[in-house]
Amino acid sequence: MSHTFSSLSEFQAVLAAQTGPNTAAQADAEARNGQLTKPPGALGRLEDLAIWYASWRGDARPMISSPQVIIFAGNHGVTAQGVSAFPAEVTAQMVANFEHGGAAINQLSKAVEARMDVHALDLERPTHDFTKKPAMNEEDCVAALQAGWDAVDPKSDLVVTGEMGIGNTTSAAALGLALFGGEAADWTGRGTGVDDAGLAIKTRVVAEGVALHDTSDALNALRCLGGRELAAMAGAIAAARAYGIPVILDGFICTAAAAVLEKARPGALDHAVAGHLSAEGAHQRMLDTLGKPPLLALGLRLGEGSGGALAISVLKAAVACHSGMATFAEAGVTDG
Repeated sequence: MSHTFSSLSEFQAVLAAQTGPNTAAQADAEARNGQLTKPPGALGRLEDLAIWYASWRGDARPMISSPQVIIFAGNHGVTAQGVSAFPAEVTAQMVANFEHGGAAINQLSKAVEARMDVHALDLERPTHDFTKKPAMNEEDCVAALQAGWDAVDPKSDLVVTGEMGIGNTTSAAALGLALFGGEAADWTGRGTGVDDAGLAIKTRVVAEGVALHDTSDALNALRCLGGRELAAMAGAIAAARAYGIPVILDGFICTAAAAVLEKARPGALDHAVAGHLSAEGAHQRMLDTLGKPPLLALGLRLGEGSGGALAISVLKAAVACHSGMATFAEAGVTDG
């Protein structure tokens, strides 16, 4: 169902109105899983994934045929503080690379037969430096949430959101600190590969940003500390829920954007699984806090939706086994 919202409070109301999984489809999928030609539990987590997927699709015997990978790009004013090893121009250059098919995510999307879309969000107008003022005003934040929502194809049957934005691990770290507490150093990593001096600057920037703003409300934390691409990922993840489309989360930045939804409305990520564990140190802490064990752990720290796209193959395999295997009765195999 399509939605337009003109304020953060309206977006909060959309989250509050969202429904849960289809319990009848879940029960039927569980029953089917118990009849398949294998010992109970022999496919481990693949069984749980297939049942989870079936419950959100409302189909006890689903297939995955139309996955969508959506990449959002945004620029961050906080890069003026020296928090990244790369200049802000790289964001636009990488968007061009995505559009010409030259990035890692293009190859990974092709490999899992996923449609890939790229949305550049006001790159010529970076967010504000959040150590001085809120990153976005409400209008800009809502516009980014809406752009994310509108980017989801209702006909997709699986969604992965990814990002590109020089400086966005700093935003993600600030959101981690604002949403979950602790110390700035707990959430701040090397991102694109900053040295020790750069890491010290980044940690200070995260602490200063969180201290400056009222982040008691999760959506306001997103407005004050996030970026357009983080807000757009949050909007897309919420839209997928409205359309009954399961989501695979990517790495640290995507998970930080998703965490905003969970803090705004507990349970808002029940339709999402964590695709992988990033090498960005705080990702494990964030996934543990959200109760999202990752499907893969391959040392990736690229972003772009890369780990989420890789995990599509795991979910496809889980659903293919669940929906394609014979039952004991169909195969003429004695059960137990």
